[in-house]
Amino acid sequence: MALPKIDVPIYELDLPLSKKHIRFRPFLVKEQRNLMMAMEADDKETIEKNIKQVLHNCTLTENIDIESLPIIDIEFYFLNLRARSVGEIVENKYRCENEVDGKKCGNLMDSKINLLDVKVDMTNVPDSLVKITDKISIGMKYPEFSILDRATKFENPTDMAFDMIVESIEFVFDGEQYYYAKETSPGELIEFIESLNQDQFAKIEEFFNNLPKLNKKLELTCKKCKFHHTIEVEGLDSFFG
Repeated sequence: MALPKIDVPIYELDLPLSKKHIRFRPFLVKEQRNLMMAMEADDKETIEKNIKQVLHNCTLTENIDIESLPIIDIEFYFLNLRARSVGEIVENKYRCENEVDGKKCGNLMDSKINLLDVKVDMTNVPDSLVKITDKISIGMKYPEFSILDRATKFENPTDMAFDMIVESIEFVFDGEQYYYAKETSPGELIEFIESLNQDQFAKIEEFFNNLPKLNKKLELTCKKCKFHHTIEVEGLDSFFG
């Protein structure tokens, strides 16, 4: 006799950058175990592969390409998936850095974060059109999840950064004509980026430095020295520290 099947709840979510609406189920015990084993192994490539597989398994909406979603959409999705699968509340500790009589307090402060309250900070979203000169502009897109797979192949951080820039270019516009990245070889794009001066390249770096991030503001009061802290928690890893 076959064992009974257990109904699985279905949730819905709007992704902040791509604006895609997705339906998903919580991850199952087997999937959670694989994630935990990957986390314990402390191998970034293994963790990313397991997260990708879990997202593929749990996404019920058709025609959603996980690989092409912006990284921040993936982080927001995974945070919500984890909340619906394991629990909404995570407990973290933060050390009090307030100085008392010339010494840091050092007391550990407990905090509880509801993952469903964590949003993507969209207050200073960078302009996707980066103006390099009076005539030349570069159309950028948010780095896609697939870039993380490529990043593990680079030993040099500089090469990895250049690859991310190239993969995030949609087009170059010279005031008269559009040169689309999909119609241009990676080598040509790298050569173009390398031909920029420092000020021009800094404008591209500014785009990446100001990408939207997961953000939650915590208000904590140290029980030892009574100092009140306002702590900005940013980035996926910070919510599971």
